[in-house]
Amino acid sequence: MPNHPHRITPSSILHAIFISLGFISLGATAQTAPVAYPIKPIKLIAPVAAGGGLDNLARAVAEKLSRSLGQTVVVENIGGGGGTIASQAAAKAPADGYTLMVAYVGSHGTNPAVRKLPYDAIKDFSPIGMIGATPNVIIINPELPVKNFKEFVDYAKKNPAKLSYGSAGPGTLTHLGVEQLKIATGIFMVHVPYRGVGPAYTDLLAGQTQAMFPTLFAALPYINSNRVIGLALTGSKRSPAAPSIPTFKELGYNGFDGQQWYGIVGPANLPPAIVAKLNAELNKVLALPDFSEKMTNEAMTLMPMTPPQFANYIKEDIARWAKVAKDRHIEID
Repeated sequence: MPNHPHRITPSSILHAIFISLGFISLGATAQTAPVAYPIKPIKLIAPVAAGGGLDNLARAVAEKLSRSLGQTVVVENIGGGGGTIASQAAAKAPADGYTLMVAYVGSHGTNPAVRKLPYDAIKDFSPIGMIGATPNVIIINPELPVKNFKEFVDYAKKNPAKLSYGSAGPGTLTHLGVEQLKIATGIFMVHVPYRGVGPAYTDLLAGQTQAMFPTLFAALPYINSNRVIGLALTGSKRSPAAPSIPTFKELGYNGFDGQQWYGIVGPANLPPAIVAKLNAELNKVLALPDFSEKMTNEAMTLMPMTPPQFANYIKEDIARWAKVAKDRHIEID
């Protein structure tokens, strides 16, 4: 029987094309299929030296995330430059989800508003989610002859040369918050910057300065022991940790929304699937009763957000402090 050569027909051509397309489709699917995450330990940068409030918060979050993600989350402390050095390290890390950072009001709020930085707080990072915030409180030395915020403002207006306030340094929230207060009330106080909040407290307690604008968490021991008087809080509502202290809003002063806030960011261009997973797991941590109770005891309000909401919060915070800096002619090299 003679051998007939294999004939190429239209149907065989279509068959071959479909097979080829199938292989191409399978290859594309293999390349774009989501990679399991995480498959190794995650580094969480704390932009401060070990010890203190932010470091403790980072370790508390890392412990809970380790359990929920099934991978160790290791805290790495990188202090210096008010968060600048840590922020640079986080921004330059590979965008693979294995290097994250605790962003806070200094690194992604006040510093970008008043300083020329080697990083862009918006463009160089992927916002993952907010953790929470603690309000700031205007406190005074109890030797001042005032008992409430109205009396303080009246006294300051009558004695413009007698009052000074301490801060943790130029351009910090403890500085800009009082400058915002001076604009809103029309009072004058001399700014005395210190190298950190510790020395500022020392001189306030000794009566060398008369006022300060620290976080409520840091001020609580001094308020509760009557070594300072708390006059007014930032934020939209009173804190359960200090229910007797009114908010600025209650007292008729709008716009005092600045708080010591904390959140999680990664390098720019993190894969959306990784951002979504980390955001979901972080918000699960914030919902844990024991974590919530711990943060409430430390005067922090938990503020779960989506990544876009957190991105918007950062932008608004920078804009808030940039306006104060512009109005008060504050620019720090």
